[in-house]
Amino acid sequence: MSFLRAILITDPIAVLATILYGAYAFAVSFFDPSGDRQMRVAKAWGRAVCFIARIRVEVEGLDKIKPGAHYIFTPNHLSYMDTPVLLASLPANFRFLAKRGLFQIPFLGTHLQRAGHVPVALEDPRASIKALTQAARIINERQISVLIFPEGGRSPNGELQEFKDGAAYTAIKSGVPVIPVALCGTRAILPMHSLHVRGGKVTVLIGDPIQTSGLKSHDRAALTAQIRAQIVSLLEPPEHVHTILNK
Repeated sequence: MSFLRAILITDPIAVLATILYGAYAFAVSFFDPSGDRQMRVAKAWGRAVCFIARIRVEVEGLDKIKPGAHYIFTPNHLSYMDTPVLLASLPANFRFLAKRGLFQIPFLGTHLQRAGHVPVALEDPRASIKALTQAARIINERQISVLIFPEGGRSPNGELQEFKDGAAYTAIKSGVPVIPVALCGTRAILPMHSLHVRGGKVTVLIGDPIQTSGLKSHDRAALTAQIRAQIVSLLEPPEHVHTILNK
């Protein structure tokens, strides 16, 4: 029954909402050089998708995000649903550091570029460093946050992968705190290689800010380990571990 509901109701309405919100964001982009209004549209889209898909999002630790402050958010990555869930739940003006391939998709790429998201070429180390440096510059010049998936992509089996040090590099370059974020349940909502969204509960666990002021480039490995260790700690409660491993 849930499968039929996804095919006949949830998926078509979610696609329609994505088209409508995307078209509106594209129109807004011509009058929004900062990208801030486009991000507000994106956040509204995230909330709409969660509502349409009957996803109940619970957020723990919102008090750790200070209004007006800017951070580097580093969530684990389980599903394509991570994006709308994070947009709907994080009360911050942030931009994604996203794979360059997404910027080459017609319409989506134009939106990402106009909104101020940062493309990164994972297969090109030199280009990646340039993108990470650009992200640090954006944080300081525009006083906004950046979200980076430190695993570099979705986990194929639901388990936490090793972290790349790009988030730590950007944090050290910009001097802003890192906030680890643990996502639980998005893999069950939309498993890898599935196109059908299922309703259910998702938990967003916000960790303690990790200060980076005074750190140097050679500290990035230690900082990366600290970020990952905190996410592991957030995922330790049995109910969270069970949810994240549920396929």
